[in-house]
Amino acid sequence: MAAGQLGHRLWHAVSADQALDVLATRRRGLTAAEVEERQRRFGPNELPKAKRPGMLVVYLRQFRSPLIYLLLAAAAVSLAIGEGTDAVFIFAVLQINAVIGAVQEWKAESSAEALGSMIVNRVQVRRDGRLIECDSRELVPGDLALIEAGQLVPADMRLLRAVDLKIDESLLTGESLPVDKDPDAELEEATPVAERLTMVHAGSTVVSGRGEAAVTQTGAHTEIGRIAHALTAGTGAPTPLVARLERFTRAIGLLTVIAVALVAAIEWLRGTALIEIFFVAVALAVSAIPEGLPVAITVALSVATARMAKRNVIVRSLPAVEGLGACTLIASDKTGTLTCNELTITRLLLTDDIALAVEGEGYAPVGSVTMPDGSPLAPPVAERARKLAIAGMLCNEASLFRADDGWHHVGDTVDVSFLALAGKFGLERDLLNAELPEVGTIPFASERRYAASFHRDGEGVRCFVKGAAEAVVPMCSGVDQAAVLATAADLAAQGYRVLAAAEGRLPGVVDAARAHEALRGFRFLGLAGLIDPLRPEAQDAVVRCRQAGVDVRMVTGDHPATALAIARELALADDPGQVVTGTALADVAIDAAEVDAVASEAKVFARVEPIQKLLITQSLQRGGHFVAVTGDGVNDAPALRAANIGIAMGRDGTDVARGAADLILTDDNFASIVAGIEEGRIAYDNVRKVIYLLVSTGASEIILFALAVAVGLPLPLFAIQLLWLNLVTNGLQHIGLAFERGEPGILARRPRPPRQPIFDQRMIEQTALSGLFIGGMAFASYQWWLASGWSETEARNALLLLMVMFENVHVFNCRSETRSTFRVPLRHNLFLVLAVLGAQGIHIAAMHLPGLSGVLGIAPVELSTWAITGATALTLVAAMEVYKLVRGQGA
Repeated sequence: MAAGQLGHRLWHAVSADQALDVLATRRRGLTAAEVEERQRRFGPNELPKAKRPGMLVVYLRQFRSPLIYLLLAAAAVSLAIGEGTDAVFIFAVLQINAVIGAVQEWKAESSAEALGSMIVNRVQVRRDGRLIECDSRELVPGDLALIEAGQLVPADMRLLRAVDLKIDESLLTGESLPVDKDPDAELEEATPVAERLTMVHAGSTVVSGRGEAAVTQTGAHTEIGRIAHALTAGTGAPTPLVARLERFTRAIGLLTVIAVALVAAIEWLRGTALIEIFFVAVALAVSAIPEGLPVAITVALSVATARMAKRNVIVRSLPAVEGLGACTLIASDKTGTLTCNELTITRLLLTDDIALAVEGEGYAPVGSVTMPDGSPLAPPVAERARKLAIAGMLCNEASLFRADDGWHHVGDTVDVSFLALAGKFGLERDLLNAELPEVGTIPFASERRYAASFHRDGEGVRCFVKGAAEAVVPMCSGVDQAAVLATAADLAAQGYRVLAAAEGRLPGVVDAARAHEALRGFRFLGLAGLIDPLRPEAQDAVVRCRQAGVDVRMVTGDHPATALAIARELALADDPGQVVTGTALADVAIDAAEVDAVASEAKVFARVEPIQKLLITQSLQRGGHFVAVTGDGVNDAPALRAANIGIAMGRDGTDVARGAADLILTDDNFASIVAGIEEGRIAYDNVRKVIYLLVSTGASEIILFALAVAVGLPLPLFAIQLLWLNLVTNGLQHIGLAFERGEPGILARRPRPPRQPIFDQRMIEQTALSGLFIGGMAFASYQWWLASGWSETEARNALLLLMVMFENVHVFNCRSETRSTFRVPLRHNLFLVLAVLGAQGIHIAAMHLPGLSGVLGIAPVELSTWAITGATALTLVAAMEVYKLVRGQGA
């Protein structure tokens, strides 16, 4: 059959060989030329995405606000009463605010989109007879893909082979239970999707087992692609912080409306014209209510996510940005996070206490196997070591191959290290497979702690097993099991990861359910000691965590002695009593109090099954910790979801783990978590700075008007002047604060309490003090100018200049809540400096422009007025400096 028949939708009803014929492919996979041609023909393997709103839509969204409607009403009233100039000005203010808001929102969405594109799902594919890894978007019909537990199925595929394969298809079919797949099932053409046992579909998840399948449909042509429009509908919910601030803004808005209503009522009783009262009330509400606060915070968090991405931390959930500042404990995996995940077999121990040295580094199959003193192996010893290498090569699902730029590998690092060992013996996998064809496998599972492969050998079947010594040694006979396990423990105590290998004969293939009883009487082949060196930066990262008040616990599936050896290097633990095993946890699992007692004292959790991570996480949370958990496997997902911050590995993690996590480490490096904590604390500080600025300046305007009305003074500012003040002081300054660098010693601070509100005692104090000071000083200046014989126009002109200067000066107070303004270098945030200078410059220009100055009721002022307003504005810095000095560093 020709490849042109790829539109065929009854893949489930044809045999595997027929499907390969229809797809014009073969068991070796497609060639590079065929892949290239099909990529051009079928396009990328990706689902239709929700169309991003255009710039015009984002611009129009800026007008969806009750305050905007009030301004539009004010503009309409201005036109109705013949005040066309005021109406034009109000429209101009609306336009400028809309443009600024649209640009900010567009940039935030662009940043989120760019970060999303950095998260790539990888898939193992067989092409040209070689197993390689590629981006799932590069799959084409006819590709042969390998799937395993924890992976998202990347396309619709016809199964070719499967071992214990269970698929969660709930997203597609609604079926809550995993489906057992069978590539050899015979199905009718009318079989519904939920019962197509020979197929795996895009969007479903591999719960357990593994398999190989031929891609039949990609992208929009998959089953889920046909309903993709339902998945792209809707909008995301706001983050908890933004949601809280939206509620806060509404509360402030309500209080402001009440205050404005009182001002309006008093002015009406004093005989002020209703039209003037209306305009001032609208302008005061618009200026004082921090309506832009949620958008400003979203921008601040977006800035933080971009900074984190540069430090190898991808943020999948914005709440994780604010949450990192409260992290008190990291439950970290060992392999690949604290260590390099470059396992190399450097020692072999055969029976009769024969120890061998394995030369070479990394995964290159280059080097020799010798006696510890470097002498060559005697033939009998070499043959025994060779049999261990054969077992490791055949019971193996990885791939190791040479390309132009060196050796490449795909698959589990333990499997790869055994392939490298076999290569050092000159073994070739294809020749071994031809001699001993594989007829079945039991894939590795953390619950079993071993893997097995079955190979036809004459009339029977030979089985090769490799895995943890505690799991493999009990399968063997004719060996001193206690002595072997003691040797394994000695190796582990030296920092080695230890695996055992064995072989035996069976009458036939055994499935995983019967393996416990059937895999007995095997011949023990020996132990392999693998070294995974500590990451160079791990020790310093742990020290930095400790300085930041963040505790670090190691959670690993490795042997307790291996885990303790690594923990000693990191200064996490130095005593075996600080190590708790999964077995010990299982013994007390039914009693939460006992679990808490054990978990609170443990520094290292070893031989822990992934599902026990959930138990550990919940226990640490009950102990009052704000817990970050790392994970990479499908069974880590419950712990990642339960953790306050779930951190998945981006390079070697499963799709399920990444989907359950809040953060993804692109380099799988513990030091990146510490960088994330640092950036999280910076982000939280900057969020507070933005809130501090917007709320305090809004409060100052309410206080100014309330005092003026209370003593019977004329309205301090007209509506147009209030709108102008809001425009030039709340445009870019608060965004500039989002770019502030971290405070010195930010990682030397204790983590903030998780439930500490943003409006804590310090925030209330500094907001109230600065708001009262600005409003009070502005009122006193206005009253003094009027008492000195200035006209209302002259007094308002000077007052508006003073308020612009006050709010611009206050930006620099907000750069740090604890440090002196003079100790925060201006060069660290040139954007903010330019924003303030620009705003002040625009106001000065407006004072001199004939048309605009007339609309605003302002004019150039004398040098003496500049001196008075400038000096008065700077008193705010003095007041807040005194506050910082008296208040100190406390919360």
